[in-house]
Amino acid sequence: MIENISYAWLHDGVSLLLAPALLALLAACAIAALEAGIAVGERFNGLAKLRASGNAAHVQALARHRLERADLLARIPPMLGLMATIIPLGPGLAALGQGNPAQLASAVTVAFDATVLGLVAGIAGLVIGKLRRRWYEETLEAMEHAA
Repeated sequence: MIENISYAWLHDGVSLLLAPALLALLAACAIAALEAGIAVGERFNGLAKLRASGNAAHVQALARHRLERADLLARIPPMLGLMATIIPLGPGLAALGQGNPAQLASAVTVAFDATVLGLVAGIAGLVIGKLRRRWYEETLEAMEHAA
């Protein structure tokens, strides 16, 4: 009985998620580039100003906010990349079963590109988060010793 049920509606619904996932991956890469620029500015100018302000509570709040952003950037794009990897593979494999290897090749290309975009943004978020964590800890320690 279950074999007779068509799940085309499910595939159609999932296929609608591919374009938003790819757009989100492109946006994540742009955000990663922006966050990298902000981190460079923090390292070479911003943290010294924060340290000079002497307001440790403000530094902690700012650090928490920026670290959360970097953590989200490290986690979400790889998941989106995986999602955008799997979505085109279903139709690609179905096309291969129908004797159309060109459609599979196209699907695999999209899948690998999505994987790369997700990993690039995720790696950037991970590196930025690790560096920021260390920089803010050093800044807060310096502020404690100065007080």
